[in-house]
Amino acid sequence: MLTLDDVRAARARIAGALPHSPLEVSERLTKIAGADVSLKLENLHRTGSFKERGALNALLTLPPTARAAGVIAGSAGNHAQGLASHSARLGVACTIVMPLATPLVKVTATRQHGATVVLHGRGYDEAFAEAKRRAEADGLTLVHGFDDEAIMAGAGTVGLELLEEAPDMATVIVPIGGGGLISGVAVAVKESRPGVRVIGVQTARMPSMSTAIATGEPVDVPVVPTLADGIAVRRAGAHTMPVVKRYVDEIVTVDEEELAAAILFLLEGEKTVAEGAGAAAVAALLHGHVRPGPGRTVAIVSGGNIDVNVLARIIERGLVKDGRRVRVRVRIGDHPGALHRLLGVVAEAKVNILDVEHNRAFSKVNLDESVVDLTLETRGHDHEQELEAALTRAGYDFQRL
Repeated sequence: MLTLDDVRAARARIAGALPHSPLEVSERLTKIAGADVSLKLENLHRTGSFKERGALNALLTLPPTARAAGVIAGSAGNHAQGLASHSARLGVACTIVMPLATPLVKVTATRQHGATVVLHGRGYDEAFAEAKRRAEADGLTLVHGFDDEAIMAGAGTVGLELLEEAPDMATVIVPIGGGGLISGVAVAVKESRPGVRVIGVQTARMPSMSTAIATGEPVDVPVVPTLADGIAVRRAGAHTMPVVKRYVDEIVTVDEEELAAAILFLLEGEKTVAEGAGAAAVAALLHGHVRPGPGRTVAIVSGGNIDVNVLARIIERGLVKDGRRVRVRVRIGDHPGALHRLLGVVAEAKVNILDVEHNRAFSKVNLDESVVDLTLETRGHDHEQELEAALTRAGYDFQRL
């Protein structure tokens, strides 16, 4: 089982190659949670994730013959980029097997870091199986993304940094996928200061670690699409699960809407970009799944590699949820000046118009009427209600869409 000495050795090994990630006080989260909250910004590493720590440690523990032969991994995301980046820096040939459906942005980024990318399989499991087959056939070293003690030890260096940066830390909240990050952090923290609470956060759609703890061994959970693809692991690690069982105080889950809200919160309030997995710890705090006690609470933002198209959808949905993006359907007369009058009412309410769709032929209204769908920008729910009151006073028949 992973030990504190393993984590300390990893820190000494990777020292100088990776900068400490920032630990920033979050005034907004502190106010919401009613306790001192700080964010450990692991999303600010060069490849956008904590995965660099474990990848570099694993590479540095390889014997010269293994380095010369090269390494291989199955990954669709952060582990791929971390391993590719440090392999290139150390002069180690690196092959990454990625699922066929991997977004182009991730494939391109991994190639830019110097790896040979092989596209294979419908998902992670098939990609990993192909990586394992190629490792055996070609004499390559297979570097697992989480279920490897060198990877776990490297990830645990986050915990050692926190012990120094936050001597008043009482709780640390860590995203969980296969368990590599939380295993390393838990060993570092609990073996040094047993009183600190270590809490894990999983996506409710694929709670592989909490299922493993409940059943007493790693088991497969159904593969379900989730915003937190970085922690969407079908089966908890055989090496990580015993460490989590021994050291982690509690595991909670967050749903998709909570993850999306956390991503938007971090982007708008903390000016930092997080992927779904990276925002999981913040989601747990924002939605009350973790109740901070006295002392400082640290939430680890584990990664920031999110597809910009996904981010755009999250922003749009978040604006709707906050009442800052509104759609209304209004029935107006079909005569000159009718649309002008309606838009005047909207303008008087100080509401910004984003889109206007004027529909005659396909609306089920009288022949002398038409329907207008308005997409509007407001300041929030109160402003939205002011708009509705203005439309009502002006005598309009309308409905929210």
